[in-house]
Amino acid sequence: MYRTLYCNDIREEHVGQTVQLAGWVDAIRDHGGVIFVDIRDYTGVTQTVIHNEELLKNVNRETVISLKGVVEKRDPDTVNEKIATGIVELVVSELVVLGKSKNMLPFDVSSSRNIKDELRLKYRYLDLRNPKNHDNLVMRSKIIRHLRNKMEERDFLEIQTPILTASSPEGARDFLVPSRKHPGKFYALPQAPQQFKQLLMVSGFDKYFQIAPCFRDEDARADRSPGEFYQLDFEMAFATQEEVLNICEDVIYDTFVTFSDKKVTEKPFRRITYADAMMTYGSDKPDLRNPLLICDLTAFFADVAFPAFRGKPVRGIVADCRGKSKKFFEDSLKYAMSDEVALGGLGYITLKEGAFAGPIAKFLSDEKKAEITSLTNIKEGETLFFICDDKKNDTEKKAGLIRTWLAKKENLDLIRDDAFEFCFVVDFPMYEIDEETGETIFTHNPFSMPQGGMDALLGKDPTEVLAYQYDLVCNGIELASGAVRNHDIDIMKKAFEIAGYDEQELKERFNALYTAFQYGAPPHAGMAPGVDRMVMLLTDEEKILDVIAFPLNGNAQDLLLGAPSEVTSQQLEDVHLLGNSNALAKHAFAGSGDGKYAKGKRSTFSNAQQLNQISLTEEEDTEVQGIFDRMKKKEEILLQVDTENVEEMVHVMPMNNVLREDVREQLFTRESLLEGAPMHNENSWQVPRLVK
Repeated sequence: MYRTLYCNDIREEHVGQTVQLAGWVDAIRDHGGVIFVDIRDYTGVTQTVIHNEELLKNVNRETVISLKGVVEKRDPDTVNEKIATGIVELVVSELVVLGKSKNMLPFDVSSSRNIKDELRLKYRYLDLRNPKNHDNLVMRSKIIRHLRNKMEERDFLEIQTPILTASSPEGARDFLVPSRKHPGKFYALPQAPQQFKQLLMVSGFDKYFQIAPCFRDEDARADRSPGEFYQLDFEMAFATQEEVLNICEDVIYDTFVTFSDKKVTEKPFRRITYADAMMTYGSDKPDLRNPLLICDLTAFFADVAFPAFRGKPVRGIVADCRGKSKKFFEDSLKYAMSDEVALGGLGYITLKEGAFAGPIAKFLSDEKKAEITSLTNIKEGETLFFICDDKKNDTEKKAGLIRTWLAKKENLDLIRDDAFEFCFVVDFPMYEIDEETGETIFTHNPFSMPQGGMDALLGKDPTEVLAYQYDLVCNGIELASGAVRNHDIDIMKKAFEIAGYDEQELKERFNALYTAFQYGAPPHAGMAPGVDRMVMLLTDEEKILDVIAFPLNGNAQDLLLGAPSEVTSQQLEDVHLLGNSNALAKHAFAGSGDGKYAKGKRSTFSNAQQLNQISLTEEEDTEVQGIFDRMKKKEEILLQVDTENVEEMVHVMPMNNVLREDVREQLFTRESLLEGAPMHNENSWQVPRLVK
């Protein structure tokens, strides 16, 4: 037996008892003849007392040991009220080393959260010994158990869907797995169990859920892990949008109330339309803790002789900036003109002693000043910021960025950190116009039911069609997405037709759903709250890697095991990725997607133009496209050539380079270079920005 009690279980009632503990050496303190050793397991820390220093021979911090001794009460002046076991200690009589540790550690476990993520992830097993990191994973486990119980209480069945499946456009790049048995073909790891859960509804299962692993080859963010993540995926047959939202808010509300002391939005959560969210908050992920609101001033400026706003969408934000220095307003302008926002400027007026002050005030008549006072409800001492851009969508998004910047702690400090503010964003547009191609594409999930069904698709401009799509948002973070699914095959064909897919393409890309929906598909709807983001919010973490046991780094690498890694030639040969394979070649040149729900009409040449920022005339485009077409035809001819059993021919030309030895010579100084610059900033040349 290694232990009779866990470290955190020892209490005053154990005084006089002989007990055995096991764990890691957390700290060693030598007080001259008496050595104190703190031992740590997953429950907590206990102080032990060792009088025989021989017991500690070859024992370092983080060594795994087993201790036996008698529990004694501490002297009153040595009681540690910061830990649960602080009133007692263990006087050790026996010590056994169970697992040795190096004397020099890569970092101090207790302060691992203060070092670079790369080092933390390389030695993740040490990093996870940090109490905060450990507690995060314990919390994660409890939250997942709670979610599972709540879904089962509501008669949802937990059903696992496949990990190896077919590639399907889900909005991001797939992770691909080559097939050994089928040369040139690939499995894809699921971006979400989307099609499978819909097929379960067609199969007659009424309520499905799973804690589903999802895989997306996308870039990392603070709230998004590259590679894999988990979501509470659920689907309901014969369900309306409101029924899905009710289930979601019941489960999420109960979870957040259970695992946090912060104030949680009372049920029912607010339903905010996408249009209202963009207009009022400048984002479809509004942080409702921020009290600042955006108002539409486009009509107001229609008859104001201010050239910068004439004929353009204008938004306004009223904020109390009393007491703020000139630097604050300079910083606001600097942020507005940064690459993140890319506004040409940021106008503002301030109401002081009943009169407006600021550069734009002189363009406003007394009547217009009275009108804008009433329109914005601006009060004495407050400032009205103006945001304007060429396009409505851009103006709304940039107003949202300014709103967020103003509310930050280092600026106006308006964001409450003691609350979880939830809302549902509903009524998303079904389609949008791709600015690059001019094509109509899906904005969200292509399997969503359009509001109004077939009549809407036939009778409205596509950009005016709304979908039964919805997001759950908490504190400015998208926590879940979902939709009422399009289960009618005729409506589905028309919906995809508008996005540029003919029936044959629909059938090829989504054959299972296309076929299944012809055998009686019930109305169904679902949603998928993100587990990782949920845990991140409930543990007050800013980075999602702090709530995942073994995350990838920002560059999608597993620094612990070394993935992605090279594999052997035999492994490559087994999956037909080594040597000649016509099947593989044909697959490789079959085309690629761009991660959007566009039809995919954009050619390789068009993509090359976009990536290289090339602008060609119509004649040049036709000419170069012809070259691409001829290359494609030659490629197709070459792929028909049978290269089986043909010996590879390699010719290497010898090349001898005679290199001179370089001699460093300082021809100029930093100061002499800067003297010749038209403008310079400290030690750098200052040049005009060429690309926005």
